[in-house]
Amino acid sequence: MHTVETVLLVLMLGALTGVASRYIRTIPLPLIQILLGAALSWPRQGLHIVFDPDLFLLLFIPPLLFADGWRIPKREFFALYKPILKLAFGLVLFTVVGLGYLIHWLIPEMPLTVAFALAAVVSPTDAVAVSAITRNLGMPSQTMRVLEGESLLNDASGLVALKFAIAATLTGLFSWTHVARDFIWIAFGGIGAGALIGWGFSVARDTVTRRLGDVAATQMALLLVLLPFAAYIVGDRLGVSGILAAVAAGVMTNFADLDRSEFVAERMQTEGTWTMVESAFNGAIFLLLGLQLPSIIGTPLREAGHQWWILAGYAVAISSALLLLRWIWLTLGVQGSLWRAHAEGKLVEKPSYLLTLASTLAGIRGAVTLAGALSLPLLLNDGAPFPARDLLIFLATGTILFTLVVGTIGLPLVLKRMPAGGEPASAREERRARVAACKAAIASMVLGKEQAESVDPQWLAQYQESAGRLTQEYRKRIDLLEDPAPPATPEALAEAPDVVRQRRHRYVVELELRLKSLHVERNALYAERHEQRINDESLRSLVAELDLAEASLRKRLDVARRAAGLTGARDSVKQDT
Repeated sequence: MHTVETVLLVLMLGALTGVASRYIRTIPLPLIQILLGAALSWPRQGLHIVFDPDLFLLLFIPPLLFADGWRIPKREFFALYKPILKLAFGLVLFTVVGLGYLIHWLIPEMPLTVAFALAAVVSPTDAVAVSAITRNLGMPSQTMRVLEGESLLNDASGLVALKFAIAATLTGLFSWTHVARDFIWIAFGGIGAGALIGWGFSVARDTVTRRLGDVAATQMALLLVLLPFAAYIVGDRLGVSGILAAVAAGVMTNFADLDRSEFVAERMQTEGTWTMVESAFNGAIFLLLGLQLPSIIGTPLREAGHQWWILAGYAVAISSALLLLRWIWLTLGVQGSLWRAHAEGKLVEKPSYLLTLASTLAGIRGAVTLAGALSLPLLLNDGAPFPARDLLIFLATGTILFTLVVGTIGLPLVLKRMPAGGEPASAREERRARVAACKAAIASMVLGKEQAESVDPQWLAQYQESAGRLTQEYRKRIDLLEDPAPPATPEALAEAPDVVRQRRHRYVVELELRLKSLHVERNALYAERHEQRINDESLRSLVAELDLAEASLRKRLDVARRAAGLTGARDSVKQDT
């Protein structure tokens, strides 16, 4: 099959499995995609592709890590930098040393430097897999920020450790001084290069769009999609971490976006574009991973014959030791930082053994591990085969599958036992921000005495009437979002919850009625087009206005339902329409 056909097939299957996962809720989407990829390539006449690790790292990893760096909440990321750095760098070193010696003891025929290479390959967690597995499982939000921050940074530390393990295997030389010096250059050089590229793009974009406005929104969205590839390539050519360059470019671009509140069209197109890119690339990564499984796992198992259980036992033992080392590091090396962050109010959830266990099981390995394993050279400098290369790739793949399955089964069980955390801090902050925005809008409609006297009286009357109606609308939203003031009397205290509940239910009914009315409007517009009373251009323009209104209204309706305790209630609008 040609490369273009393969790419198109993988993208199509990624979209189809995304739809299927909405019906198969018991199995996470990444596992479905891996199994489908394995099923497609298992028969002798199945879909077989040549996996180029360098091309894979260039095409798929930069945009996903850029998007994660762009979206991750920077306040929590910098507030929790100590546990994140301890996991991203300290845990990688702890894993490489501890697991490397364990692998060499367990498999004496594997040289120590190769054992260190295997430990380095399996040390980084996978940001894509972690997000996909833990989504909608109720993982505490700030713990999730720590895990996301770890995944963003430990790819670089793991790949750097792999680089030096391979160099030691090829040359027989190893120097901690060289390792420390090169690691500082690769890591900080990658962050600096990516931040500089992100800043340069932001300045150029700002210069163009301040002059042209939203006219160039489509082109700017396209350039933003290409930015992570540019950051990765530049970082790689400079000899620094292209992965960290892509992450840093995403973080810097997000900071620049904070000053671009007026570019509505660009923001909407960018969000839609990145949602599609992330969905397509996530699916492609796990499908490609599945396509490699039969050849990676099947060949060693067939060669082992009746001794296949020994290889499987190695994979289980190494994977179990990997998770055990992670649990030890979380308990001894990171727990203190988490307790201090909790005491300072930076971490809402209280550290506990269940939270530590959940964080351990969330140490899922994925695409970077496979790409790193397949990037091993075939030959040593003297022309001899690289020792135990096939076994290393087999064990790395087994680790990916083991952590995926354990995380899929174990995380829901652990998270169900954790106490409910109440309203998340982010939801409470979002609610307060909505109130502040409503109050600011009300304040902006008040005319000063001098301004009121200087305008036409007829215009002033019309303005005050319109401002009164709009102020009433904003006050309804404030009543819904604000916590009710404490009642003055015991009778009022008993009555207040019912009054608040009724008011909030009434607001939900009003929003549902508005949403239903929008649906009726849209259907009427399509009926006008069917009767040839308007053309396609007019239809698209009018429907776009209603679509924007509905998107905003649906968000307000979700907030209103949560506030009224109707989260699981029947969607009457959807049912009625």
